[in-house]
Amino acid sequence: MMRTPTATILEVASMKFTLWIVLLAFSTQLFAQSAVPAGTILPVALSSSLNSRKSKVGQVITARIMQNVPLATGSRLRAGTKVLGRVVEISPADGMHGATMSIRFDTLVVSKRQIPITTNVRALASMMAVHEAQLPETGPDRGTSENAWTTDQIGGDVVYRGGGPVAKGLLTVGEPTADGVLAQVLPPPGGKCRGEIGQAARLQALWVFSSDACGTYDLANITITRAGRTHPLGLVTLTSDKGDINVRAGSGALLRVDGNSESP
Repeated sequence: MMRTPTATILEVASMKFTLWIVLLAFSTQLFAQSAVPAGTILPVALSSSLNSRKSKVGQVITARIMQNVPLATGSRLRAGTKVLGRVVEISPADGMHGATMSIRFDTLVVSKRQIPITTNVRALASMMAVHEAQLPETGPDRGTSENAWTTDQIGGDVVYRGGGPVAKGLLTVGEPTADGVLAQVLPPPGGKCRGEIGQAARLQALWVFSSDACGTYDLANITITRAGRTHPLGLVTLTSDKGDINVRAGSGALLRVDGNSESP
C-alpha cells in the first residue's frame, strides 16, 4: 500500500519534534556541566525552614542566590535565582541521641528551566548571624551611607565598604560589591573545607561569608557531619548533639557546585 502524503508529513513532523526534545535535553545537561563550572560557589538564603520534627521526607526545600555569581564562562547567575532541594532522610531526637537530617540541593531554576546540578555544603549560618553580618561594626550611623559601612563577615573577614578591601587580618582577600563581596576561597587553618578548585586566585561571590568560612555558625549543637563531597555525591547530613535540628528560613549557606553534576 502506498503511503499518503499526509502520513509522510506527520512522520516528518514527529521526527522533528523528537529531535527538538533531544536537543533541549542535551542543551540543559550541557548548561549544568559547563555554564556552572565545578567549584562555583552559590551563596544562598533558605526560603524553607529545616526542622527535624516538622519537615517530611521528600519535602521540597527552596533557597535563592543572594548575590550575582560570576562564572568562569564570562556569564553570571543573577541574584534571586532559585535553588531547589529536598529532604532525603530524618531521624528525630530521642532520649539517647540528637536528631539527624539529610538533604540534597540538586536543581537550579534559570529562566523557568530546571537545571540538574550536584552541590555540597561548605558553610551554614543562622538567620541571626546573616543579619548581624549586614550591620556596621559600631552600630547604625545616620550620617554614614551603607555603602561606607565597615562590616564583619561570618567567619571573621572585615569588609571596608566605600573603596576599601575585604581583609583577613592584614591580608586582602577580595573586594566589596553592592550585594555582597567577591573574594578568594581559602582553606581554613586546620579545617575540613577546601580552598579554590580548578582556578587559582579566582574571586567568587561569598555574600556575607568570609573567604575561609567552613562549617556551622550560630547553630547551637548542630554540625555538618556529611558535606556531600563523597559518595553519594550531594547528600548533606546535619547532626544535632542533643535535641532537634531547627534551621530557620533566612539562614544562609555556601553551596559549591561539584564537578560530577548528574543528569536526572
